[in-house]
Amino acid sequence: MTDNNHKKLSDTPAMRWTALVIVSVTMMFGYFFTDVMSPLEPLLTAAKGSENGMGLGWSSSEYGFFSGAYGLMNVYLLLLFFGGIILDKFGIRFTGVLSTALMFGGALIKWWAVANQFDGTMWVPFGGEVQLQVAYAALGFAIYGVGCEIAGITVSKVIVKWFTGHELALAMGLQVALAHIGTAVALGAALPFAKAFGGVSASVGLGAACLCIGMISFIVYNVMDKKEDEVSIANASEPEEGFKFSDLRLLFGNKGFWYITLLCLMFYAGVFPFLKFATKLMVFKYGVDPDVAGLIPATLPFGTIFLTPFFGGIYDKYGKGATLMIIGSVLLTIVHVIFALPIDSWAIAIAAMIVLGVAFGLVPSAMWPSVPKIIPMKLLGTAYAMIFYIQNIGLSMVPMWIGSVNEKNTDASGFIDYTESMVIFASFGAVAIIIATLLLLEDKKKGYGLEKANIK
Repeated sequence: MTDNNHKKLSDTPAMRWTALVIVSVTMMFGYFFTDVMSPLEPLLTAAKGSENGMGLGWSSSEYGFFSGAYGLMNVYLLLLFFGGIILDKFGIRFTGVLSTALMFGGALIKWWAVANQFDGTMWVPFGGEVQLQVAYAALGFAIYGVGCEIAGITVSKVIVKWFTGHELALAMGLQVALAHIGTAVALGAALPFAKAFGGVSASVGLGAACLCIGMISFIVYNVMDKKEDEVSIANASEPEEGFKFSDLRLLFGNKGFWYITLLCLMFYAGVFPFLKFATKLMVFKYGVDPDVAGLIPATLPFGTIFLTPFFGGIYDKYGKGATLMIIGSVLLTIVHVIFALPIDSWAIAIAAMIVLGVAFGLVPSAMWPSVPKIIPMKLLGTAYAMIFYIQNIGLSMVPMWIGSVNEKNTDASGFIDYTESMVIFASFGAVAIIIATLLLLEDKKKGYGLEKANIK
C-alpha cells in the first residue's frame, strides 16, 4: 500500500523560513533600486556641470515626472493587472522569473540614461516637454516598475502559499522589513556613494547590479517551489484553479476587497511619494546639511524593519487587524500635519519621521495578511494585482502632482515652501482613517475574521 501523505517543505519551519529569506532578498534589492534616486534629487536638479560636474540640470517637474513614471505602464497599459492573471494562470515560477528579468532590464536602461548626456527634448505623456535624458530614464524606470510590482504580488502569493495556517502576518512583516532595509540603505547611502564614485550613475549602477543578484535568488527559490508542488501532487492535493474572467465578479462585488484596495491607495500615497521629496524637505524647511539629509527619511524604513514583524506577530497571535490599520492611518495623518506646520526644528522632523515609521509598520503588517481572509487562494494573484494596480495610480500620479506643486511654490532664490504639499499628504491620511473604519464595520458584518488571530 502506498503512503501518499508526504510532508511538504512548507510544513518544516526551517524550509519555509528559508524560502521567505530567498524571495525577500529579491524584494530588498528591488526596494533599494526604487528609492535610490530619491536622495539624489539635489544632484539631479542642480545645474548641469555644477556639484563637481555631477549636476544633471533636471527641473522639479521633470523629477516629479520621472518619479511617477514608475507606475505609468502598470496603470495605463494595465500591465500589472495582466501580471496578476499571468500569476494565477502560469504560476509562481514563470511569473517570478519574468518579473525579475523586467526589473533588471529596466534598471539597465535607467543606468544607461543617467550615465550619458543627450541633447534636445521630447514630448511625453503626463510630462510634457522634457529633456531626452529624463525621458529615457523614465522609460527604464517604468519598465522596472512593471517588473517590481509583478514581483511584489508574486512574493505575496509565495508567502501565502508557504505560511497559511502558520505565521502568515509575521512572515509578511519580515518580508516587508527586509525590503525596507533596501529603502533605508538607498536613502542613507545613495548620495554619499554617488559623490564618492562619480555621480548619479554610480548609485544607479550599483542598484542594477543588486537586481541581477535578486533575479538569481528567485531562480534558486524556483527549485524549492518545484519540490513543494511535487509533494502536493503526490498527496493528491486539489490543483490550483487557473484564472477565469468570470471570477472577476467575486472581486468587484466584494466591499471588503475594495476597502482594502482604497486603503492601500491612500496610505501608500502618503508614504512612498513623500519619501521621494523628503530629503529636499529636510534641507529647505529644517536646514539639514544636504550630505546627511537623507539619513532622516532613512529612519522610517529602519523603524519598520523591527516594527512590521512585531505588529505582524501581534496580528498572528491576537488578531485586531482592522484596528491596527485604523491606528496606523491616524498616525500617518498626524505626521503630515506636523510637517505642514510652521515648525523648523530638525528634532521635531526626526520625531515625526519615527512616528511615521510606526504607522508604516502598523498598516502593512495588518493589511497584506488580511487579503487572503477576504479572497480565495485561486484568485489571490489577481486580487493582489488589482490592489497593486490601484496603488500604482497613486504612485504614478502623486509624485507628478507634488512636483508641480513644489515648482509652483518655489521662489526666485530657489527656496521651496512645502506647506501645500504636506497638506495634500495629510489629506490622504484622513481619507485612509475613514476607509479603515469602514473596513472594520464590514468585517463585523461579513465575518472575514480580520480581528481574529491567524495562527490556528
